[in-house]
Amino acid sequence: MKLKQTIIYLITASLIFTSCGKKEAAPESKTEQTAKAKDHEEAAPTIASLTEDQIQSVGVTTGPIEMKELTATVKANGLLRVPNNNKATVAALFSGVVKTLNILEGDYVRKGQVIATITNPEYIRVQEQYLTTISRIAFAEQEFKRQNELYKNDAGTKKNLQSSSSELRTLSTQKASLARQLQMMGINPASVTNASMRTGLAITAPISGTISNIRAQIGSYVDVSAPVAEIIDNTSLHLDLQVFEKDLPRMRIGQIVHFKLTNNPETEYDAKVYSIGSSFENESKTIAVHCTVIGNKTGLIDGMNITGVVSLDHSTTPAIPTEAIVEADGKFYVFIQTDKKPEAHEEAESKDKKETAPAEKSHARTVNFEKVEVIKGTSDMGYTAITPVGQLAPDAKIVVKGAFFVNAKLTNVGEHEH
Repeated sequence: MKLKQTIIYLITASLIFTSCGKKEAAPESKTEQTAKAKDHEEAAPTIASLTEDQIQSVGVTTGPIEMKELTATVKANGLLRVPNNNKATVAALFSGVVKTLNILEGDYVRKGQVIATITNPEYIRVQEQYLTTISRIAFAEQEFKRQNELYKNDAGTKKNLQSSSSELRTLSTQKASLARQLQMMGINPASVTNASMRTGLAITAPISGTISNIRAQIGSYVDVSAPVAEIIDNTSLHLDLQVFEKDLPRMRIGQIVHFKLTNNPETEYDAKVYSIGSSFENESKTIAVHCTVIGNKTGLIDGMNITGVVSLDHSTTPAIPTEAIVEADGKFYVFIQTDKKPEAHEEAESKDKKETAPAEKSHARTVNFEKVEVIKGTSDMGYTAITPVGQLAPDAKIVVKGAFFVNAKLTNVGEHEH
């Protein structure tokens, strides 16, 4: 009986000991798993390595961190305009038939440049009248002198003297009028002779600019009401912003406007407010804010639609193109070009190099990009303000295009390791 009780006691004690051992072992197993998970997270790669061929094929582009005015702004749509005093309609002051046309649409012409010539028999008649008037003046002067002498010697009448004087003044007036007409034709009156009368006139550009429209052709009849061409000076482009009534009190002369073309949002241009309208534009309930385009004007043409942002103050913030930012696990990152090497692969690469045949010594040149966490700020006009979580050099080269591909490359490396 005692032997039986002793056996039961030993079995019970061994079960209790085994159960306690299992309870103590469980926390150790969880701790080991947590440590392994932590090591796994710390080992996640942050540097992606791309070959030059990959960079070129995908279009990975780097750029600096820019300073942008993304806070305290007013958005507005607008239109590019050239003031009327920088537009010109080229017309002939005297009617005629087009003989030569020396321009094409899109050509740049300078003020005074000959763009066409026209002919008309009337031009010869004007020169003929001018030469005839000069001859008559010479005779009238002699007649006036003769009548004056006769009158002094009581051999002539005062009436004849007054008549000759009047004739001389009339002819002098005609000469001045004809000389002015010749000058308007582009003919120097002093050069007009019986042997040098011109049959054609030159039409010159009244301003410097680009030929926007040609209305005439060789053989067509032109006059003041039928112009030859139109010239526009795009260097004097203005920007008319349509600002809503609620934003008008915030507008000031001298404010800077950043704008982009509606059909080309890649390029940004600048303008400066020089005048604020005082009446509503039609039924749109907007007021025109007039701005002068400053800096680069390449690709800008009269009549283009734009989207602009008016900077209400001069405060700027670090910003990069919005597409340069990638999101992962609820956080935001950018990639910067670095000289660091991917640590996770150094040992594997050195091992592979030893096993690789000597004939495979040449490797494609690679560029490394490091993943850096940032905090996103205000976004506008394709740019987003950023604040680096850690330190970021002011001259850092940010991946502004192709960041998605670089991130995908890094993600594939991480999955390969696990």
